[in-house]
Amino acid sequence: MTDTSARHHSDDLTISSPHRELLDHVLDKWSLHVLNELCERPCRFNELRRAIPTVTQKSLTATLRRLERSGIVERVVVSSRPVAVEYRITPLGKTLREPVDVLLAWAAQHFDEIERARSDFDAQN
Repeated sequence: MTDTSARHHSDDLTISSPHRELLDHVLDKWSLHVLNELCERPCRFNELRRAIPTVTQKSLTATLRRLERSGIVERVVVSSRPVAVEYRITPLGKTLREPVDVLLAWAAQHFDEIERARSDFDAQN
């Protein structure tokens, strides 16, 4: 992260309400699990449920719809008997892999430090 005092006014990041909403949808608990699975291979709904056993059917459905609406995941009808539906990550969705991996690496690298800060905070309050 860059030192904010060294930033130029023209480089300011603006996190508007639509940006915040999109980030909330992409970085929420279930979306990260779904994206992780779909980056590996297309999956049917029940395959995703098995891969993410703690997600409810309702939460998974809502997550897939949000990601589909944002163009990050696509729902594809597979012509088979019976007809099946598969979820796939889109080219746009694939562009999320690198920034999400960077965030996860940061979290792993600083986890102990964050846990100490939380313990210190909790001990003082």
